[in-house]
Amino acid sequence: MQNLNYRIRYFLFLILDLFHALVAVFIGYWLFNPSITFFPSFTISLVSLFFSYQILSHFLHLSTRIWSVASVRDLLPVTFAVNLSVLITILSQLLIQGSVDFREIFVIWLIFYVLIGSSRFFIRVYREVKDSQPLGQLKRVLVVGAGEAGTILIRNIRKKRKHEYDVVAIVDDDPNKQHLSLWGVEVCGTTVEIPHIVQEKKVDIIILAIPSLGKMEMQRIYEQCKRTKIKIKTMPKIEDVMTGKVAVHEMREVKTEELLGREEIKLDMEAISKKLLHKKILVTGAGGSIGSEICRQVLQFGPKQLILLGHGEHSIYTIHLELVENNQFRNIEFVPIIADVQDRKRIFEVIEQYKPDVIYHAAAHKHVPLMEVNPKEAVKNNIFGTKNVADAAHHFSVSNFVMISTDKAVNPTNVMGATKRIAEMIIQNLARNSDTNFAAVRFGNVLGSRGSVVPRFREQIASGGPVKVTHPEMTRYFMTIPEASKLVLQAGVLAKGGEVFVLDMGEQIKILDLAKNIIRLSGFTEEEIGIEFSGIRPGEKMYEELLNSEEIQEEWIYPKIHIGKAHCLDENQLLQLLEELETLDSQNLKQRVIDVANGKGWFINT
Repeated sequence: MQNLNYRIRYFLFLILDLFHALVAVFIGYWLFNPSITFFPSFTISLVSLFFSYQILSHFLHLSTRIWSVASVRDLLPVTFAVNLSVLITILSQLLIQGSVDFREIFVIWLIFYVLIGSSRFFIRVYREVKDSQPLGQLKRVLVVGAGEAGTILIRNIRKKRKHEYDVVAIVDDDPNKQHLSLWGVEVCGTTVEIPHIVQEKKVDIIILAIPSLGKMEMQRIYEQCKRTKIKIKTMPKIEDVMTGKVAVHEMREVKTEELLGREEIKLDMEAISKKLLHKKILVTGAGGSIGSEICRQVLQFGPKQLILLGHGEHSIYTIHLELVENNQFRNIEFVPIIADVQDRKRIFEVIEQYKPDVIYHAAAHKHVPLMEVNPKEAVKNNIFGTKNVADAAHHFSVSNFVMISTDKAVNPTNVMGATKRIAEMIIQNLARNSDTNFAAVRFGNVLGSRGSVVPRFREQIASGGPVKVTHPEMTRYFMTIPEASKLVLQAGVLAKGGEVFVLDMGEQIKILDLAKNIIRLSGFTEEEIGIEFSGIRPGEKMYEELLNSEEIQEEWIYPKIHIGKAHCLDENQLLQLLEELETLDSQNLKQRVIDVANGKGWFINT
């Protein structure tokens, strides 16, 4: 079937080209010699032009090109073939007749070139007109950005076989682009004028076509777009388009993390590489949101072995499968370990067997309300689990140990925060007399992690609402999963023993404002979904802190990273506390860990 189609195609082009040559030669001779004689001059020109073009067309593969998707580059071999064919025609006339009328030749060349070129590109024009059929009533679009991404976006919207968008306006902050047009669409103004242009042009959707936009700029432009109360989308990154991950016209929703108004932390790649290159790395809680991202980040630095330790069989299976199937990391050994950090004997066995150089301790119970009703589990996992892993790291002289802590460990009012604060004390205490560099890293809330507020809001919106917010004035620090993971890696490099590292996360964000943004990013209005205040849950604060006033050091030790020397118990007090915690009932246990974490009832050493 393919051969038959090719033959039919070749035969049709042959007939068409013969017609083009006949028309070109006829007009060329008729203009300057109305009484045409078909021999010898006319016949020589027609035969030499047609056959020379066919021979060149064969060698340049012009008959096998897919002209329905042809570009300007495809016109170059056509130009070459036509020019050379005309030159051969001139030589033929000189050899046979001894003379040439260059006026006739010029007209023949011009008409033949126009007919050949236009017939090929007519196929593309026909296909684009045929395929570019709208799907019902088109949505009127405002594109933000008249750069390379905007150009690609508009062109692909126009070329899409069944399109649903009609680009009616463009905005760009470059003054040199104002009032110019891109694919027939005018640059109507700057981003400050978005609300006015949306109203004037009756825009239905805003598409952000600046994929490389920084977070501060993204937040500024989003604030302008938000005033319009219409749907906002963004085009994918150019690199994702070029690698085939997504199509240009596959617009996505603006991600919540893109609106934090803070650029992500930049790593000291060289220093981290020295720590991790060809080393054995163990990650506890490797199947969790933070643990799995730490694994992905670590792999950029070429470790020898990555040990994935976790209690959940499915989560470890999932992250192990993801990493093993990535050909980019086939030179790295992956070891999946099912183990509970509460099992001291098992943890010691694992660390003795694999002898990791660096441990990232991400395993923990983190859900505040859940731990309020299960304080014993919080103590067992967050305190004793941390002690087991840290003791093993010290005993087997692991080079670096980094523990994931939380902003809820500062002046804690809940069990989860209190247990993490005591876990910090454990590693600070070990750091005093250990060859292992122990450090803790305090995070705010992590967007998109399991049990975090953003996935919950999205689920509530998907079910039709309302979105439930605890209190209209409640605020939290937020960071992205990659930010959190990068901070862990950087902390491992900076650690000298006992430090608590904290990311400068900017201003706290109102949970209510976050909920409103997510509703709008999901394509709804607050009236459609609704917001309901459910009240502050047990153990929750109205706002969070990252360091006590005594711990704060104003200067960064690394861009965007603060360090604090948090106070802790001495070794005897700590051991006495741990023995006591094993004997208390749930209610007394809960109050005791909160008191100790806040420095009550114990003499606190620095």
